[in-house]
Amino acid sequence: MSEKMFPEEQLEQLRSFPGISADELIRYFTPTSADVAFVDPGKGRGPVDRLGMLVQLCTLPWLGFVPDDVASAPPAAVARVAERLGVSPKALRLYGKRDQTRSDHLGLIAKAGSQAMKELEQFLLDRAMEHDSPTLLFNLAREYLMVAKVIRPGVLILAKMVGTARKAASDLTSQLVGHLLTAEVRADLERMPAVNAGQGMTRLE
Repeated sequence: MSEKMFPEEQLEQLRSFPGISADELIRYFTPTSADVAFVDPGKGRGPVDRLGMLVQLCTLPWLGFVPDDVASAPPAAVARVAERLGVSPKALRLYGKRDQTRSDHLGLIAKAGSQAMKELEQFLLDRAMEHDSPTLLFNLAREYLMVAKVIRPGVLILAKMVGTARKAASDLTSQLVGHLLTAEVRADLERMPAVNAGQGMTRLE
């Protein structure tokens, strides 16, 4: 199954925060005035929620998704965001104690709807018509989502979407070339992998 294309250890890595470079730190974790206004305390949010929300806001365009454990974000990134807000980086440890808080904030940040998922499904189908490798398709989908700056579905969900796209591409290919596969052509193709006794190799080789 497509969702089994990665070992559990690699799946865990894909769900987590990676290391961050100095360039990425500056590029993605330099909140603008608009970013700060978005999590403004005037909206009824305390320092913990403002910090957690801003870390998610900065993480999304960096990774294309936000790991569940927001508090495990790179310390340098958290410190940079906390300084911009004028709060302690330690406040992030208390973020998301209420189960719904993180998902509510993430929903507000990403505003990802069904249209984004439909566009991803079409993107995967188009790429699956060109490539059959599930890992390549998975990585292309991640890059697409990062550029689009929308929430990346969970690893298993994205892997299943890759599997669905590959099957759809296979079915579509069959529809497009099915009329070419006459009985004569099929018989000829079946002979190609057969070893020729005189040559010691198949016609395909």
